[in-house]
Parts: sequence; C-alpha cells; structure tokens
Amino acid sequence: MKVAVVGATGMVGEVMLKVLEERNFPVGELIPVASERSTGGKVRFKGKDHVLITLEQAVAAKPDIALFSAGGSVSLEWAPRFAEVGCTVIDNSSAWRMDPTKKLVVPEINGELLTPEDRIIANPNCSTIQMVMALAPLHKAFGVERVIVSTYQSVTGTGVKALTQMENERKGVTGEMAYPFAIDRNVIPRCDVFTDNGYTKEEMKLVHETKKILDPNIRVTATAVRVPVTGGHSEAVNVELTKEFDLDEVRELLRNAPGITLLDSPEKDEYPMPMHANGKDDVFVGRIRRDETQPRTLNLWIVADNLRKGAATNAVQIAELLVLKGLLKSGSLVGR
Repeated sequence: MKVAVVGATGMVGEVMLKVLEERNFPVGELIPVASERSTGGKVRFKGKDHVLITLEQAVAAKPDIALFSAGGSVSLEWAPRFAEVGCTVIDNSSAWRMDPTKKLVVPEINGELLTPEDRIIANPNCSTIQMVMALAPLHKAFGVERVIVSTYQSVTGTGVKALTQMENERKGVTGEMAYPFAIDRNVIPRCDVFTDNGYTKEEMKLVHETKKILDPNIRVTATAVRVPVTGGHSEAVNVELTKEFDLDEVRELLRNAPGITLLDSPEKDEYPMPMHANGKDDVFVGRIRRDETQPRTLNLWIVADNLRKGAATNAVQIAELLVLKGLLKSGSLVGR
C-alpha cells in the first residue's frame, strides 16, 4: 500500500513516520512530501532513506492513504486533488473539521461512522482529542451537560520555532520569536489568534469540535493557555453531568475505557503530568473529585502527548481502521 505523509519534515510529520513504523502499519511504499525548498532531502523510515518529493509528484504517484500535517491552506488546496485520484486523506489541520460533509474522527469514540465514501477525514484538534477521550464514557453513562476547560498547552503545539525560542531563552541566546513574549518562566493566555467574540481559535475549536464529536447539546467554554513545557498538553476540566454519579463508578469507567490510563492516587502523589504522557499514545486521567459547589459535577485532570494521540497517533489509528474495515476504495488491501 502506498502511504504519503504530507509535511514529513514537520514536528507532527516526523512523529507520524515514527508511529507508522512503531505500529507496523502496512506501508508498501512510503511517499514523503515536503515544501519545495525541502524537495530532494531525505527522511529515514524503517532503516532506509526516502527522498522528499513535491505535492504534485505525490498526487501523480496515486497513494492509497495520505496523512496530511502541512497547515490548513495546503490541505484546502491539495486534499481534494489527492482524493480525486482515489486517495483517502486524513488531515491534521483545522481546514475540514467543521465541514458538515466531512467526518471528525477519534477512532475509540466514533470510528464506526467511517464509510468507503469518506475521501477526506478530519483529525480533531489535539486539545479536543484528549478531552473527548475522557468525556465520551462519562457522556454515555451519565450524560454531559456542560464543560468548563482550562488548558496548559506545550510549546510543541506551536511547532519547532516555539520550541527553539524556549530553548534559546533558557540558554540566554537571542533568536527568532514564535510568540510576542518570552515563554520560558512565563504563561501566555493565548493559543492561536483571537476571534471577534474575545476567544481564541484554539478555545473555539474545543467548543465546536466537542459538540460535533460527542453531542451538539453539550455546552462548552474554554480558556487555552501556553506554558513552558514539552511532552504534552494538560487540561483542568469541570464537567456537569445529567445524572448523579458515584466516584468509584467514574474511575471504573475511565479505567476500562480504551486509550485511557487512570492515574489517580493523590495520596501517593500519583496523578498525570506531561512527563508521564511524553512519547506515549494513551490519554492520562486523574485528580478525579466531586465539585462541591453544585450537584452532579465533576473535576478531572487530563494529560496527553499532543504530538502523538493529539495528532500523529490518532491519524494513524484512523488509517488502521480504514484498512481493518476494508474501507479503502483503492489499494491492495481493499476487501481483506
């Protein structure tokens, strides 16, 4: 099977290659794609060097699956062109997420919605993925009415430029700035650009994507914050439920939910942190406690590696599901 990775030299693209290899995805031919200035360079996959090619060349190669992580404008222009040649595109940008004709997929939650007709599939925002992973079993058991989320997001969510800025600041080196302020020893209450309602795009992604994935009736409000850490995003989530709950039942639901690791022993100082999530595919949940100010309300602390389950791993899991269910229209694995 031919697999294209668009944006193969970016932070998420590099992790996509790593995850494809780790999970032994059936890649017969890898087609790594990068910007024109990177064309001719090489990426390493399964012990071999692969030459980077252009988007035009990749379309001509007619891949079976294309994993996109090259930004919204690239996805809007090129995803349909890949789809036209029989390729199924799994896109990590925000370009297609709220398009009513496109599925927004977290395999553990709504993978059953995928069909052979889905030629462009949207990967949710990293912050949304980890939150809905924890909310989904609670919504099924008790019903989720309202969510208040505050995020503590890794600089890796901005990209390599932001990571370099933080490292430069720690070394006392002056360099290119990804943020208008220092990030080291600082907290910036802004992820992405501000919108007309005073919220950032990142905050509104949490609102709209949660509704699309779980339930349009869930009320969500968010504050997204950039913090000087690597390894993953953290979220403090306050959840108002429809039905009354028992804390032990909540823990058991999360303990048994696929893709969730429960880490909730505060008496032993065991609770999720980015250092636990870094390099792992699970979503870690802990600090589970009742909100004592109002009924049927719960507090959770949720952590995940934003480059893995928040991006690359989720995309590869969608691809695995397409293969498992025989949903690809082209390629040698259809019907297996």
